Amino acid sequence: MDSADWDARYADAPELVWTAEPNRFVVEETADLPPGRALDLAAGEGRNAVWLAERGWRVTAVDFSAVAVRRGQDLARERGVDIDWQVADVTTYRPEAGAYDLVLIAYLHLPRPDLATVLRHAATAVRHGGSFVLVAHDLANLTAGTGGPQDPAVLPTPETVVAELPGMQISRAETTRRPVRVRDETVDALDTVVAATRP
Repeated sequence: MDSADWDARYADAPELVWTAEPNRFVVEETADLPPGRALDLAAGEGRNAVWLAERGWRVTAVDFSAVAVRRGQDLARERGVDIDWQVADVTTYRPEAGAYDLVLIAYLHLPRPDLATVLRHAATAVRHGGSFVLVAHDLANLTAGTGGPQDPAVLPTPETVVAELPGMQISRAETTRRPVRVRDETVDALDTVVAATRP
């Protein structure tokens, strides 16, 4: 989907497309970090960016959907936090090198060459001692989970993500189960979760 497709998807939804609550794995990996400067790439409607800002982070949130960014701005105003919102395509966006204490990518699904480019730029943006966190629907979700894109070309594994983070110290790289409600039952979604630091 391109930015126009995402604009339409967000515009057609009367409420937030995603919940206003942060992703559980983002919380797990960042709740104990001291606040600093954070970059949320492909931030969507800003649920993780807003949560970080509420905890004292200075957040830059980037997404190519102007509609999503406007929704994120509204959510930030409702929550009383300031975020630097930028409308940009993360495949061509070049963040400042070594400028961020945390770089976050949550549920960005791209063909592997494009994802590799984004991961390299993201890793370069992490300052020494800073953290990187990625959460995505895992490739195994196609056969053993639920939800997410159904195209194997855009679904990562922990190994494919780690391969694009040379020089980073990996603290977590796993496929993790996430319970979700589908109709009247709880089923598992399978997510890739990778956390790393810049030595």
